[in-house]
Amino acid sequence: MNSRPLQLTSPSNPRIKEIARLRTRSHRDKAGALLIEGYRELKRALDNGYRPHTIVSCPDLFLGKHEPTLIERCVQGGALHLQVIPSVFEKISARDRPDGLIAVGPQIRLKLSDLKLPEHALVIVAESIEKPGNLGTILRSADAAGAAAVIVCDRCTDIQNPNVVRSSVGTLFSLPVAETSTPEALAFLQERGFTILAATPHAEAFYTDCDLTGNTAVVVGSEQVGLTDSWLKSPACKRVRIPMLGQCDSLNVAAATTILLYEAVRQRVAQDRSIVPPPAPHEHGGDDPHTDGVHSIDFGD
Repeated sequence: MNSRPLQLTSPSNPRIKEIARLRTRSHRDKAGALLIEGYRELKRALDNGYRPHTIVSCPDLFLGKHEPTLIERCVQGGALHLQVIPSVFEKISARDRPDGLIAVGPQIRLKLSDLKLPEHALVIVAESIEKPGNLGTILRSADAAGAAAVIVCDRCTDIQNPNVVRSSVGTLFSLPVAETSTPEALAFLQERGFTILAATPHAEAFYTDCDLTGNTAVVVGSEQVGLTDSWLKSPACKRVRIPMLGQCDSLNVAAATTILLYEAVRQRVAQDRSIVPPPAPHEHGGDDPHTDGVHSIDFGD
């Protein structure tokens, strides 16, 4: 590496205590910072141009051999490198099985005016999502479906929450995530001629009944009460449901979002199969255990 890391061996070190405080929202907001824990999450952040100002490493906890490369990328971008022992790393880690990497960097704050949407944009609107695991999974599905943006309305959970970063597997950094109010989001979509799907189990129409090949917004609501009347009673919105054949009348919000997104993907691929990239090689060259295994999903409930 170009510079020697600062070695820290005490959990009571002021730098470590300050990083540990960032696990709470009030301290994150006061510092204007977010935490990125994990190899995959940090790699995706760096790959998308994010520049942390601090990188904490614990070589004793590394799972593979590529961690030093990520650390070097952080250092070259101007990050301070703190190297710690396992007991110190556990002080700041939120994981049961940490992999020895935590970065600290600036928060992500985007407005609707920051969004540059392409033609035939696919957008997700998440209103009052309560659980970080659900919001993170929605981001991950949005990235996988090639969405142009995610709009978070009337937020209940903090998009800077480390559990959002984790459950999104770093896709918080791979697509624009804007925060706004429901009225502003609805007006924004109407002005741009979006087909707006308001997901509710009480709709008559199925989600497959709509043409989702043009500008399309998939709107989902909170885990407890679903979407507000601002969406459900708006003449600009098409109320749709996912057929439920069992005793439950609705799905987890992250699962429902994924199904709705992939109907848009299905329709678009049917028009032009060339939009689908070839199968991806193993992200870590086949010799690093930073992997999703069976691609399990943490829905957070």
